[in-house]
Amino acid sequence: MSSECNKLVEKRVYQALEEVIDPELGIDLVNLGLIYDIRVQNEVCKITMTLTIMGCPLEDVLEKQIKEAALSIEGVNNCKINLVWEPAWSIDCMSRFARLTLGIHY
Repeated sequence: MSSECNKLVEKRVYQALEEVIDPELGIDLVNLGLIYDIRVQNEVCKITMTLTIMGCPLEDVLEKQIKEAALSIEGVNNCKINLVWEPAWSIDCMSRFARLTLGIHY
């Protein structure tokens, strides 16, 4: 698959992740700013992400939903999640939409 095709698949994965909702906050992972990077190579999608807190009780649930979303995209046959803690997540990572939805105004 060419680099251009990989970019298109990465964009589709990103869009699919906009449908994965954090059950506690009711906002998708993309708008929460939890998705740091998406790379697709040889039909393997590697998603670098973080969580709002270390030891998040929803980690397994979110991982399952993320993998399902990525694998629903043509051109992705495997999905690996790279969970990182640096850079640390903060409310500044959230989109304006997410902050307004949660009532955070600044």
